[in-house]
Amino acid sequence: MEPEPQERASTSSPRPDPAPRPSRRVFSTAYKLRIVTEYENAPHGEKGAVLRREGLFSSHVVEWTRARDAGAFGGGAREVAQGREKKPVKSAEQIELEKLRRENEGLKAKLATTETALDIMGKARVLLA
Repeated sequence: MEPEPQERASTSSPRPDPAPRPSRRVFSTAYKLRIVTEYENAPHGEKGAVLRREGLFSSHVVEWTRARDAGAFGGGAREVAQGREKKPVKSAEQIELEKLRRENEGLKAKLATTETALDIMGKARVLLA
């Protein structure tokens, strides 16, 4: 009698990844402003310590400084000092109303084109009859 072949465990079965994919870090505006201020006020030679402590790169601080100077963080003291005002935020109804108005204008233009084409076809039928 021959021994029955044993079923082999599937080696290609998907195994869970031992290290989950890291998620992208998100920093609040208050945190960014605090770190930029602390970095700028740090004495020479101590700026790297701030970055190491927070686990950041100098490119983060450069990017955040440019954004702050451009007023991208909004509501900052620089905006108030320079007399900038925030744009009013549109409500969902206002956005939908603008969309419907644009759609209405497009449909009016299409209707005018169709009416012109029908008028030409009618005149051509009269001429040929």
